[in-house]
Amino acid sequence: MKNIHEILKEYGMEVPADKKADFDKAWKENYRTKSEYDNAVTQRDNYKASLDDVNTRLKEFEGVDVKDLQGQITKLQGDLKAKDDEYAAKEADRVFMDSVKEAVKAAGGRNEKAVIAMLNIDALKESKNQSEDLKKALEDVKKSDGYLFGANEPINNPVGGTSGGGGADPGADDVAALRAAMGLPEK
Repeated sequence: MKNIHEILKEYGMEVPADKKADFDKAWKENYRTKSEYDNAVTQRDNYKASLDDVNTRLKEFEGVDVKDLQGQITKLQGDLKAKDDEYAAKEADRVFMDSVKEAVKAAGGRNEKAVIAMLNIDALKESKNQSEDLKKALEDVKKSDGYLFGANEPINNPVGGTSGGGGADPGADDVAALRAAMGLPEK
């Protein structure tokens, strides 16, 4: 490949000797090969295609009211927060009612719904010390409506055979009478 000074001599031009160093430096900084030029043209065409694509997409947004969209976003965020708050309140109510049902069972309530109906649920929800106030409310309901609560029934009301004899098998007399009625031997 020819050097730039040789090319200039072919056309009858020559760079003065005192300017040769500056000329060579400028030539090296600014000279580009054909492949570099082609790459730059390709890159330019890609940028132009991207710009055209972006402009096409921007045209889709013409006539869109940004303030209206921001208002809708704010409204939807408010709705979402309201739903979250509603869910949290429902979850808190469920947890509270589960604790009330457990307390009613622990207190020996026969019918949960009937015992809960006797309690002031709203006042218990707002209470600072719910567990203590719930115990006190259940004790008050026990005093006023004791029939809603069991009284350790198996201990206070024993269940068993009532025939006389008090032997090892209290129902043996009944079996013997039944066998005799059928015409069978006693044992």
